[in-house]
Amino acid sequence: MSEDRLQKIMARSGLCSRRKAEELILEGRVTVNGQKVTELGVKADPQKDEIRVDGATIRPWKKQVYIMMHKPRGFVTTKADEKGRNTIMELLHGEETSALFPVGRLDLNSEGLLLITNDGELADRLMSPRHHVTKEYLLRIRGVLTPKTIARLEAGMMLDGVKTRPLRVRIVGSGQNSWVKVSMQEGKKNQLRRMFKKVGHPVVRLKRVSIGNLELGDLEPGAYRRLHAHELKELKRLTGVSHS
Repeated sequence: MSEDRLQKIMARSGLCSRRKAEELILEGRVTVNGQKVTELGVKADPQKDEIRVDGATIRPWKKQVYIMMHKPRGFVTTKADEKGRNTIMELLHGEETSALFPVGRLDLNSEGLLLITNDGELADRLMSPRHHVTKEYLLRIRGVLTPKTIARLEAGMMLDGVKTRPLRVRIVGSGQNSWVKVSMQEGKKNQLRRMFKKVGHPVVRLKRVSIGNLELGDLEPGAYRRLHAHELKELKRLTGVSHS
């Protein structure tokens, strides 16, 4: 294996996404052959060089794993939780999870489609709005949306000093509390909950139903399965990741 950028090697190992790897490097937590690395341009050969993160040696993960899960409410989307809450990793019965990590997040009270993998490059591209991968959510909100409010949501609004990207909102069920489907290509922390609260329609329930070509379908809460070959091929095509 030839030399490659350190953050790409770390991502391929299943340790973390490339973005997180860059953070670890800049924090001085990575060494190559005993030398601390603090710059992002450093290259290494994972077959010849000893790469350590916080003192632990990493090796490229030979087999890439792609799992889609129906995350149920009441679970956090992390590998471990300092508060002792249930994590989605506990649902992967019989799976080797040491190198796996969730792609993006669904908060404790949200549910729906979640991708779990050890492919850091694919994870980065799915989380980046630059690659225009659409994610769809089904929301139950308090009250009934007006055309004016829908237009405000779709145009984007300021959150933390940054304007959100345009999204699409469709009413799919009416009543005292409306059901709406939202399509978007970014995912700031608690973005939809914050946006709908800002326009006076707090979210009662949030469920992610698709990521790109992947659809939750009839997968039951807490259940999971490996991606089919055709699903993975199309997902990599959408994100521009080479398919091997």
